[in-house]
Amino acid sequence: MFLSTRRATTVLALCGGLVFSPLSGAALAAPTSVLTSPAQVADAPRLVSADNFRDIAGTGAGYPAQGSHRLNKGVIYRSNALTLSDADLATVEGLRLAEVIDMRNDDEIASAPDRVPAGASYVNIQILAGDLAEQAGKLRSPEEARELLRSFNREFVTSPQAREGMAQTLTRIAEQPGPIVFHCTAGKDRTGWATYLLQSLVGVDSDTIMNDYLLTNEYSAASIEATVAHIAATRGPEAAAVIRPLLGVDRSFLEAGITQLTSDYGTVDKYLRDGLGLRPQVVNALRAKLVK
Repeated sequence: MFLSTRRATTVLALCGGLVFSPLSGAALAAPTSVLTSPAQVADAPRLVSADNFRDIAGTGAGYPAQGSHRLNKGVIYRSNALTLSDADLATVEGLRLAEVIDMRNDDEIASAPDRVPAGASYVNIQILAGDLAEQAGKLRSPEEARELLRSFNREFVTSPQAREGMAQTLTRIAEQPGPIVFHCTAGKDRTGWATYLLQSLVGVDSDTIMNDYLLTNEYSAASIEATVAHIAATRGPEAAAVIRPLLGVDRSFLEAGITQLTSDYGTVDKYLRDGLGLRPQVVNALRAKLVK
């Protein structure tokens, strides 16, 4: 993989706050397709310009769920912002998505608007309140950055706006008969929490869920390192060290949300019912969409 030295620097508000990224569009050379097994639905394509695009069902035969079942592939995708190159847009259009759910705030969308695949509808459901960039700008250490992302995950449980946004997102997924993609900016915090809820709902085991959550660090490794290098070169190594935790994920981020959920509701089912107010029909529709 390589970073284009001629690509202009753009400022992106990532899921965890404001960071500076030299990546805009197809900045990295990477595979845009994967081999397909004739016995199963193809794995999600690896994209250059949305490097955290993947299937919440995993790869291969799909993640095991509810004992002998497996998650349905090719039904629900997760991603970072769909700032797609022409080649990646064509690849995504081949998935015949019915809907794009964008969970970002207005400023994030304005700085990096989606390119919506042909045939897909677009809906914006904002999850986190407040100025994420302002919060990130006050950080003075890597640990403060990590704690900011832990606090965001707790907010998915404690914040009425976050719960309402998550409820709307899950309801849209349940009611949309066609394939769907949901995303935030980096595809890891808001997107990671929604994925945790969906996978937990149908009994994907906790180790698999956590390993899937941590895949952001693998999928986005090249862009993370490029961003850190850019910040180090333009703002100094100390600034880069502070920003680095915001670019990836740590198991403590998701664990903070899970601990809050357990404290406030006990189980995911009760959080979905009492915290998000999901109707039984919506929960049942999600299960039917997720599991073979």
